Amino acid sequence: MRLIKVFDTTLRDGEQSPGATMNVEEKLQIARQLKRLNVDVIEAGFPIASQGDFEAVRLIANEIDGVTVAGLARTRFEDIDRVGEAIKSAESGRVHIFLATSDIHLKYKLKMDREQVLESAVKAVLHARKYTDDVEFSAEDATRSDRDFLCRITEEVIKAGATTVNIPDTVGYTIPLEYSELIDYLMNNVPNIDKCVISVHCHNDLGLAVANSLAAILKGAGQVECTVNGIGERAGNASLEEIVMVLKTRPGIFSGADTRITTREIYKTSRMVSKITGMMVQPNKAIVGDNAFAHEAGIHQDGYLKERSTYEILKPQDVGIPASKLVLGKHSGRHAFKERLKELGYDLGDDDVNKTFDKFKSLADQKKYVFDEDIETLLTQELSDICDVYCLTFLFVASGTNQRPTAHVRMTVNGEDRELTHSGDGPVDATYNAIAAITKTKSQLSKYEVKSITGGTDALGDVVVTLEEGGRTERGTGSDTDIIIASAKAYINALNKLEGKKRAVEKGI
Repeated sequence: MRLIKVFDTTLRDGEQSPGATMNVEEKLQIARQLKRLNVDVIEAGFPIASQGDFEAVRLIANEIDGVTVAGLARTRFEDIDRVGEAIKSAESGRVHIFLATSDIHLKYKLKMDREQVLESAVKAVLHARKYTDDVEFSAEDATRSDRDFLCRITEEVIKAGATTVNIPDTVGYTIPLEYSELIDYLMNNVPNIDKCVISVHCHNDLGLAVANSLAAILKGAGQVECTVNGIGERAGNASLEEIVMVLKTRPGIFSGADTRITTREIYKTSRMVSKITGMMVQPNKAIVGDNAFAHEAGIHQDGYLKERSTYEILKPQDVGIPASKLVLGKHSGRHAFKERLKELGYDLGDDDVNKTFDKFKSLADQKKYVFDEDIETLLTQELSDICDVYCLTFLFVASGTNQRPTAHVRMTVNGEDRELTHSGDGPVDATYNAIAAITKTKSQLSKYEVKSITGGTDALGDVVVTLEEGGRTERGTGSDTDIIIASAKAYINALNKLEGKKRAVEKGI
């Protein structure tokens, strides 16, 4: 195995995401989790930037062992001294120095020529070596720098004592082919390149941060700089979880290159970073998104149930997610629906499954997500419905601030079609008045309850009514996303039960 070091910069570059600022205690909490994740390097902050950043780096360096703790510095000696002070208690500490090397940065930002940049870089590395043998130099905006100058400055900082040289795609400008050629060029044109680890730090402005990082690994890069959930400046950094799992999933492509990451800690780390920074993970995010191991399409669900690997290249448990999800919606198939019924404890015959499945598909057309509670309610309703006497076939209700509520109801009574329009004090009252008139029943409504089975404005409403007639009491239930329709179903369900009891008495049962 060729070990690829994971340099996590969630606490430094990740924190630079607008709104993602963390306090010292929050940084320490994430650092502890990063240790459990088993990253190689934690870049804990930019000590010269603020007293808070200095304290965070110092505390993490003092507490976290088994991991290299790095602090960022410009080539200014005061920056380097501040990092040196912050990491002095670390079991393993690193000074990470950066200086731009592209002509556009030299001209407009630094106001320096190449010789001045080269001299400043070498002096900074020499100064940093007073604090630690582990010094990293980053050639900021390397992918827009002159290649020969990049080779020259890489050679000189290695001579000065840099043990890691980072070739960052600072503005996310490069593409995989170009970046791999750049790394290959450095490998073949820097004489002492074997005396350091080549690192890569890619930004995601064009959505290629992970692809570029992997292209560099193929050409010999030994360290990858990344963040949890891919957070960071502008469009973010290369995503730690994606790089790690690509290497884990496709070892043949990368000639056995792998990391030391404990992958079962990935999901937990992702959730913690998301919670602390307030930066939510998009549902379709690879590896850690809510939909990463969710299947809704019927064809996919059927294949997955027959053999997981038909539609999953990773096991959710490998990244710390308990299980895959079969999301039941309008694209779901009968196989997945029957499987979910079994999970809920219902082992039904094909006829009952088919009847309930049809109602499920009808409900799925009305709302985005169908929850287990929805299915159980549909199932209970299907198994308890007695439609041989009273059945609802049509309902239209009109109601408003300046209009008396009216309900137009069409039903079948013992197979005969009947319809009638009635008014009432409210839409439910009007509906019930119409149903009572059509069925010519004299029952009294003693109880009416409504509850939302699931959340959201498209929630399935569950109505429970209690009717009394001739000394008999029956409870009826009805469910629908339209609460008036649910109310009608519940009322009719109770009427059918009352009618069933009457018939039973007549037959002497």
